[in-house]
Amino acid sequence: MPEIGKSAAFADQLLAFRQRTDRTLLDFIAPLPFNDGDLVASMRHGALLGGKRLRPFLVYTTGQMFGIAQNNLDAPAAAVECIHAYSLIHDDLPAMDNDDLRRGQPTCHIKFGEANAILAGDALQSLAFSILADAEMPDVALRDRLAMVSELAAASGVAGMCGGQSMDLDAEGKQIGLAALEQIHRHKTGALIRAAIRLGALAAGSSGRAALPLLDRYAAAIGLAFQVQDDILDVIGETEKIGKRQGADQQHRKSTYPALLGLDYAKVKTWELYQEALAALNALAAQSYDTAPLRALASFIIKRDN
Repeated sequence: MPEIGKSAAFADQLLAFRQRTDRTLLDFIAPLPFNDGDLVASMRHGALLGGKRLRPFLVYTTGQMFGIAQNNLDAPAAAVECIHAYSLIHDDLPAMDNDDLRRGQPTCHIKFGEANAILAGDALQSLAFSILADAEMPDVALRDRLAMVSELAAASGVAGMCGGQSMDLDAEGKQIGLAALEQIHRHKTGALIRAAIRLGALAAGSSGRAALPLLDRYAAAIGLAFQVQDDILDVIGETEKIGKRQGADQQHRKSTYPALLGLDYAKVKTWELYQEALAALNALAAQSYDTAPLRALASFIIKRDN
């Protein structure tokens, strides 16, 4: 597999959007009632524990590809990260993956107890939709705002992330095939990545909607590539870098790409998915869109070590 460089410009942009997302999340959490209690503290812990903020990055860069100003994208970027944070809090619970580390720190239920962790996830989910419904998006039409709400709801529920998590839990300890594994990942991980891209496009109205088929192709490729790389890191990653226990998937007897295909072919699979992503971006670039940030993200996903 050829070496793919990680540009300084991409790293700077990723950092800038991560910092912007963190500030925006704090701005939305700060006015909440009972702010000095354990529930809101649990929400802050889950939402601001760290992470790369790839989903907000996708919202911002996709929206900017259509000329949308950042102040119109803050709300959808924060909303999608609230959903992601809630999902991680609940995934880590003893009833699910029973993880004690997330991004190198104690998981929410370890730090604040199971009850507060459940409530914090619930509250972050509702906060996401409050943000999308009420926050300022001065240049976004009402029709497009409503489409964003519908998009995020679909990606979060049975047809998306929750459905994927249920399938994942049901598959533990069982031998499943590649088609079933891909279905799990396209729902559990891919649905929210696709939603992040679509939220950025929907902010642009008709021009963004016209590009959705190509953006969906890109999203499908990077969403699956992200999960395949996660499976690889569970085998070869270092606990200190990946922020969770190395070998956790093997411990839970989960089907993974390295387990089904072998480690070498799993790596080839990420390269093939990367090429699929680039093909979709080439078609967008032919329409004079600047796809450089999305290209850099696709490269980052298959090269990351955490």
